[in-house]
Amino acid sequence: MKTVLKEAIELRAAGKQEESNQLLTVLAQQFPEHPQINYQCAWSFDLLGEEEKAVPYYEKAIQLGLEKEDLEGALLGLGSTYRTLGEYEKSRSTFAKGIELFPSNQALKVFLAMTLYNLAEHQQAMDILLKCLAETSADKNISAYKKAIGFYADKLDETWN
Repeated sequence: MKTVLKEAIELRAAGKQEESNQLLTVLAQQFPEHPQINYQCAWSFDLLGEEEKAVPYYEKAIQLGLEKEDLEGALLGLGSTYRTLGEYEKSRSTFAKGIELFPSNQALKVFLAMTLYNLAEHQQAMDILLKCLAETSADKNISAYKKAIGFYADKLDETWN
């Protein structure tokens, strides 16, 4: 099993997504209670643009208890997949869980902001994006205004007369 899983991951890395997906689908049928296999299978369906097929594998992988780094990736993948399928509330709760478990993961926050945009929660989405930008940008001009960007992030509708 481990050899085939490794081969499937190597195929994906080599850009052979369909071959990787075929191996992972067979592995998931043979080892349905293996969290890593379910996660890798979900990821492979996502890469093929088959988001609906990815969802049950992501959900099962998370439920089965993925290790920390893989759990982080699975929560991001599942939340993003829910968003692309229009399941915005599921997406929001998945990202919220991810951010609770992995608060320093800025990608989870950015993807949550996209979901909030879809939910017409533009103020909160901009707040998150601006804070992520201020915290992570290496651009010298943005860094120079980091404090101001952070201050205004949740005050975009306010004016000072």
